[in-house]
Amino acid sequence: MARRTIVYVDGFNLYYGAVRGGPHKWLDLQRYFTLLRPHDRIVQIHYFTAFLTGARQENQKTYLKALATLPLVNIVLGQFKTKRVLCSVPGCTFGGSRWFDTPEEKRSDVNIGVQMVDDAYQNRCDAMVLVSGDSDLVPAVNMVKAQFPKMFVVVYVPARSQIRGAAVQLRAAADRNKTLPLALLKHAQFPKAVPDGAGGVIQKPGAW
Repeated sequence: MARRTIVYVDGFNLYYGAVRGGPHKWLDLQRYFTLLRPHDRIVQIHYFTAFLTGARQENQKTYLKALATLPLVNIVLGQFKTKRVLCSVPGCTFGGSRWFDTPEEKRSDVNIGVQMVDDAYQNRCDAMVLVSGDSDLVPAVNMVKAQFPKMFVVVYVPARSQIRGAAVQLRAAADRNKTLPLALLKHAQFPKAVPDGAGGVIQKPGAW
């Protein structure tokens, strides 16, 4: 019998590691992970993100509406907070002397860790697929493996470059690790117009 599998997607890690700058942003996560793990029985896909501000906000909202039409996808929102940082750019006129406000995503790694541990304790799955390269998730993976040795944990690191794809600590914590296959992205795109379930459609953003 196929393993019950839950997928945990670090949304910004996926975007910046595998999707940004490419033609495959309109990604159907349910289709993608069904293709990626054909021998698993995927019972849930948790997608962790936070609302953007500025010009990209509308595209993100449209994408989240499309994801919400997928029966296996659960969207979990964190938040952005403004953080004051000192300029440390080498050679910059303001280096070491000027402070800037910058947005910082909060809670996603905590949300992922909590969800993984809760799913393990509630016996909701036999395997976990974690899509991230964030070392902050190592304690969560270690906790799951310590308390539930039979739980099979796979890490897929979204990365276009070898440096970003290193993720040595997170890879080492899992039972198996791989780099997320980018060639599969083009085979798991939403149609340009996604039925919204209420008689309307969700249109793919023009810039995508």
